[in-house]
Amino acid sequence: MREGIHPNYPAARVTCACGNSFVTKSTRGDFPVDVCSACHPFYTGTQKLIDTAGRVDRFRKRYEATKKAAAAKAPAAAKPEKAEKAEKAADKPADA
Repeated sequence: MREGIHPNYPAARVTCACGNSFVTKSTRGDFPVDVCSACHPFYTGTQKLIDTAGRVDRFRKRYEATKKAAAAKAPAAAKPEKAEKAEKAADKPADA
């Protein structure tokens, strides 16, 4: 191999958001991660909600807004049907 062309490859400490840390080698140095093998659902077999930059909260707000909009439209759509039934009942003769 040629001398002097390869980067420095020292030991690096990787720290997870769950508190787990381990040492590996990296050209980057020490760095934090969001998910590691100790807390990832694939390895643990448990479901864990990971909120990255408030994305889950934003999704929930949008979802609730759409639910409210759908609920507001549903009664409005139901009113014309009731009005049509009332008109049909009024058009029928009383002795029938």
